[in-house]
Amino acid sequence: MNSKFLRSEADAAVDALLLQQVILYPTDTVWGLGCDAESPRAVEELYRLKNRPAEKSCLVLVADTAMFARYAAVVPPHLAALLAAQEQPTTYVVPGSRHLAPNLLAPDGTIGLRIVLHDEFCRLVLRRLGHGLVSTSANLSGEPTPALYADVAPAIIRQVDYVVNWRQDDATRAAPSRVVRVLADGTLEVLRS
Repeated sequence: MNSKFLRSEADAAVDALLLQQVILYPTDTVWGLGCDAESPRAVEELYRLKNRPAEKSCLVLVADTAMFARYAAVVPPHLAALLAAQEQPTTYVVPGSRHLAPNLLAPDGTIGLRIVLHDEFCRLVLRRLGHGLVSTSANLSGEPTPALYADVAPAIIRQVDYVVNWRQDDATRAAPSRVVRVLADGTLEVLRS
């Protein structure tokens, strides 16, 4: 792995995100479209590009428990234990906070948050950006989720503001994250396994 190239690509992605642009990037699961989670304008552009209904929210990648707490109106009581026990990337659906772009929240006021534990590129981007990173699969709404860069439709590639040149030749197929809703009593309801 070329760490200088990794840093360069992370810097270029952050530059685009700070300009409220939409990027195409490898997440800790599948290839995704992303933007700054605090920018309503960027979120609107991402939804337009993806042709996604406004009432269907996206999830937000975060760097750590502190960033999770910034975007969650309610933090799961045993978040550290949940993270230590998770066997796959897991998105936690919780009530969203005022720090998020309002047009990113689901109609019920919730947001899906996922702490990136093992993806060096995403962790570097999140640390440098200092904000959450919207993450939604890099496909038009209703189309198949692209696990690999080669699976991303050319129309998506042409429309984004920046395409990250990292892991484009990676042939490892990953599945989308597990999604769980955190209920009022702290228990979890599995929405997608």
